[in-house]
Amino acid sequence: MSVASLQELLERFAEARDWGPFHTPKNLAMALAGEAGELVAEFQWLTAEESEAVMADPDKAAAVRQEMADVFCYLLRLADVLGVDLDAAVREKVAINEHRFPVPRG
Repeated sequence: MSVASLQELLERFAEARDWGPFHTPKNLAMALAGEAGELVAEFQWLTAEESEAVMADPDKAAAVRQEMADVFCYLLRLADVLGVDLDAAVREKVAINEHRFPVPRG
């Protein structure tokens, strides 16, 4: 699915539940931060090695996938509400970072 089709799916989901009035940029950004915290909690107290192997445990893998989906859904919804083209924003950010962090020559 494309970013646009995912945004349409989420918009229809929100509209069907009359969540539009609650999907303000402030509320969506706060929900995004909260869900990012829940994703972080899945890795809290794990060693580096344990975190790299987290997807080997079916229950932990499911929890990580769900939290990642929550983060992505809120980011997509926020971008849609604000009219941000995420594809263009990512490409712009990579171009900026290419200048900030050039590939070492040697």
